[in-house]
Amino acid sequence: MFGGQVAAPINSPHLRRSGSRAVVSDLGAELGNGVENSYVHPLEINGSKNASIPLVTAAIVPSPTLLWRFKVLLFLLWGFICGKTGWQSVMRMSADLRDLFLYEAFLYYNPLLLVTTMAWLWGINLWVFSRSNINYAKIFDLDQNHLTHREIWKCATWMTIIVPTSMTAYLYLYSNGEVSLAASQPVLLYFAVVMLLIFPFDIFYFSSRYYLLRALWRIVLPLQAITFSDFFLADILTSMAKVFSDIERSVCRMVHRQVATIAWFEADSVCGSHSVAIPLVLVLPYLFRFFQCLRQYRDIGERSALLNGLSHVRNGYNTGTLWLEPCSCFLGFFWYCTIRGLVLSTHTE
Repeated sequence: MFGGQVAAPINSPHLRRSGSRAVVSDLGAELGNGVENSYVHPLEINGSKNASIPLVTAAIVPSPTLLWRFKVLLFLLWGFICGKTGWQSVMRMSADLRDLFLYEAFLYYNPLLLVTTMAWLWGINLWVFSRSNINYAKIFDLDQNHLTHREIWKCATWMTIIVPTSMTAYLYLYSNGEVSLAASQPVLLYFAVVMLLIFPFDIFYFSSRYYLLRALWRIVLPLQAITFSDFFLADILTSMAKVFSDIERSVCRMVHRQVATIAWFEADSVCGSHSVAIPLVLVLPYLFRFFQCLRQYRDIGERSALLNGLSHVRNGYNTGTLWLEPCSCFLGFFWYCTIRGLVLSTHTE
């Protein structure tokens, strides 16, 4: 019953020779021919290294859903920490100083928060364009390296993180008596934004930054034919006139070292509310738009361009008088009817 011979294959790894050495055959063949790009480690058996066993290694990649949930968790944790730290810092201040300081913090960080919101909304616009099969790259004369809505949202995400973090550090340092460090927070933030825009090296979407700076230069000096992207960006700048005015007030206080102080509160101070730079900065985007309209009238000779330019001049000076309201409404109505007729004629052709 137990005396029968059992036949074993000659290439069995369980056979041993007289030297007590394991005979290991082509184990990779037994595991299959799919063992590629694996590490082969020698295995010592009885002091010898004559056997090698391939160890199959597979890259462990987390699922996109898990990564997204982890990012959302970190974002919520960051928001909770910033909110709690900022609230405790504000409550630590005296009641008479709290309102003035919050107004100052709002002045420094509100423009950048509005720019961040604009970046999010512009990403939504590009997403709608892509879903509607609108070739916005051709409309705005963009190259192949233009930013998509995902890249715009990525930039907006970093802006959403950096700006409130700087504001929280500003509140925390000031409430703990570190006035000089608190004053450096908005200065460093504004300096980083400027350096990021003009950084001459091919990193962080260099072609898109160069395109934006070149478009801004064409808006400031309309010495060439006006393109649709120039008109579009100039209209956006007119909507951001208040943002530019706040930035001018912030830079003025940084230059005169009035950050984290209430020296600017006096109206007759160098950065007070009576400064002539405030209305000048407010009207600059409308003047740029007016010069564009003059350039367009010089190129194509349409009177509608002049009417549009006069409308921008009126909005820029912001007279708000009652007798100019009917004139403004007429100019706006005439202009949009002209644009609508141009779009309809183009669509018909």
